[in-house]
Amino acid sequence: MKTIELIAPCHFGMEAVLKREIIELGYDISKVEDGRVAFIGDEEAVCRANIFLRTAERILWKLGSFRARTFEELFEGTRKIPWEDYIPVDGKFWVKKASSVKSKLYSLSDIQSIVKKAVVERLKRKYQINWFEENGQEYPIRVFILKDEVTIAFDTSGEHLHKRGYRQLASKAPIAETLAASLILLTPWKKDRILVDPFCGSGTFPIEAAMIAANMAPGMNRSFAAEQWKNLIPRKCWYHSVEEANDLLDDKIETDIQGYDIDGAIVKAARANARDAGVEHMIHFQERAVRDLNHPKKYGFLITNPPYGERLEEKEQLPKLYGEIGEALQRLSTWSAYIISSYEDTEKSIGKKADKNRKIYNGMLKTYYYQFLGPKPPKKPRSAT
Repeated sequence: MKTIELIAPCHFGMEAVLKREIIELGYDISKVEDGRVAFIGDEEAVCRANIFLRTAERILWKLGSFRARTFEELFEGTRKIPWEDYIPVDGKFWVKKASSVKSKLYSLSDIQSIVKKAVVERLKRKYQINWFEENGQEYPIRVFILKDEVTIAFDTSGEHLHKRGYRQLASKAPIAETLAASLILLTPWKKDRILVDPFCGSGTFPIEAAMIAANMAPGMNRSFAAEQWKNLIPRKCWYHSVEEANDLLDDKIETDIQGYDIDGAIVKAARANARDAGVEHMIHFQERAVRDLNHPKKYGFLITNPPYGERLEEKEQLPKLYGEIGEALQRLSTWSAYIISSYEDTEKSIGKKADKNRKIYNGMLKTYYYQFLGPKPPKKPRSAT
């Protein structure tokens, strides 16, 4: 198979989590930058990365990179890429998105237009035609320029990878599935430990945790743009990857994952989402306020995305709400808590300073991931042999 370089964008601050996922999938990392991880693979890696990676935003197939400080250099650099090796004569192609950071070229519409024109000029010469019907398969192109370094790639994913296909019903401020998975993977939680989300909303944290526990590939029940690229990726690569995902799935395991919310309608929606994800039997959802949170089990995990005061709650209500979180943590003295919030007085209102704190962008909103670490459970005695 052909060796190619793939680029996986991710949430800023989650590069290490994604890097670990890619290495566990068996691929070598070629570069790590803010918000993206590049790695070396082959055609089948396109399939496996889309299906298995929990924390990637999408998978890009890198076609070329070059420096450009003028539109002429952008045009010439793009035209040098062997587009005829990728796009058939009837292929539909367009520049789906362009971005530019700290570069001389910053007009995104002009960047898109010039790249498209360069691709057309290259293919006109190679195919000896002046007009492209573009009625075949779709090949969306992405361009990003950082400090005058241009990278051009195909978008193999199509729909954003956070769209797992299970979240038909959402609360007012849901957390992206990819970010939720990243935050869970940042913790030492394992499937044999209890996990509770007292602000479960549409159920994203409990559902992603259940999928991790069951080793359920997040993309096994959805489609991708590159599935139609039969000229580039043999169908057997997709079949093998889906078969691998099915072989690894173990949804018969015993877990203790719970999701609470004060809104009964939201709890009902979360339960429906879990059913669509195929993990409803692994999660207990309940209508319950955080002030009532208590549990007899020890050494559990609280992972949650409480209201920030941005859209769901008025800011004056937050001190009381976060104070109730702090009271719950006092009752759950052996538990560890992981809370993502943009509320600036999170620690003050909870009444406890976090052991660790990580800045994370939830969309365009700057948030912090507060990590309150509980004691480690005693080691289980080894059984005599």
